[in-house]
Amino acid sequence: MTTSLSDGPAVDDGALHTVREIAQQPALWREVDRIVTASRATLDSFLQPLLARPDLRVVLTGAGTSAFAGQVLQAALSRRLGVRVDAVATTDLVADPRGCLTEDVPTLLVSFARSGDSPESVAATDLAEQVLSEVHHLVITCNAQGSLAVRHADRPASRVLLMPAASNDQGFAMTSSFTCMTLAALLALGGDAYDGVAERLAAAAESIVADADRTAGALVARAPERIVYLGSGALKGLAGESALKVLELTGGALVASSESSLGFRHGPKAVLTRRTVVVVYVSNDPYTRQYDLDIAAELRGNLPAGSVVTVTADPGAAAPGADPHSWALPGLEDVEDVALALPAVVYAQIVALRASLSRGIRPDQPFPSGEVNRVVQGVILHSLHN
Repeated sequence: MTTSLSDGPAVDDGALHTVREIAQQPALWREVDRIVTASRATLDSFLQPLLARPDLRVVLTGAGTSAFAGQVLQAALSRRLGVRVDAVATTDLVADPRGCLTEDVPTLLVSFARSGDSPESVAATDLAEQVLSEVHHLVITCNAQGSLAVRHADRPASRVLLMPAASNDQGFAMTSSFTCMTLAALLALGGDAYDGVAERLAAAAESIVADADRTAGALVARAPERIVYLGSGALKGLAGESALKVLELTGGALVASSESSLGFRHGPKAVLTRRTVVVVYVSNDPYTRQYDLDIAAELRGNLPAGSVVTVTADPGAAAPGADPHSWALPGLEDVEDVALALPAVVYAQIVALRASLSRGIRPDQPFPSGEVNRVVQGVILHSLHN
């Protein structure tokens, strides 16, 4: 079985969706850019009056991978919009709506959902309306027929931003759905500050896919027992999503964890063994980058050679003869970390795919007995009494 993402993969049905959905992301990001551009007038007529209100709170919400989208976006959108922006998982909001929505202020709830059919997706929007006096909804989803999209399609206080149909991943784990929804939110809410960024991100991702054998393939060939992802700021959210991809696609066979670059020393470092590999996402912010490089250097001094990889937009990483353990994000040395996260996660997706296949696991369905499902099942929603 081959898993080349760049040469037309020859894979069995157990990996077909996942391989295609990772590889299609550059093309879909360009399509997302076109969708947001075409929707700009409608989006601005809805968003601009809200964003002009200094008391507005923006809540970015979703479950699992969709929650990590909010974590990646939170700081950048807060800076751009000049209002309070919080990332709150639907799983937290549904379990403790009064705690998550303590302040009764005008709120824009931005919901991320691949299918929109997870039990918490609609429940989170309903509970926000029950707890808050004024709430507006921006629904970013990959499924026009999903419960969330249908419920909010024609409501005056809601807007639904649909992603390309192909982004509704049919594989078990969210890949192109995650990156498309994150990019869409960045473009829709971040405005012209991100004009032209989609094409640059797509070009970088195409380079990453073409070089997958040398980078992700070599890492997986080390047969690690554990993998750790580290990052700071927006890249901490990316680290969380990266670890989740490994856990999902390997069915938990490869232990994966994540932390911030500084936080790792405060206990989580105990996970390290001689067969652990560490991936450090290096920030483009000159100040923050120092802490990422410090932890990478420290760990390289403690672990076997080749066990620590940095993912960086430093132009030197893409130069001929560059350190093979410094993976490049080419042409992106001047973009914000929130944008850097999108091509960077492609590395993590490919690592997770290769790790799954190396263990004889079918990444399209790593849980054949159904104990974990593509769309979450088994959630009992309870009534909230005022």
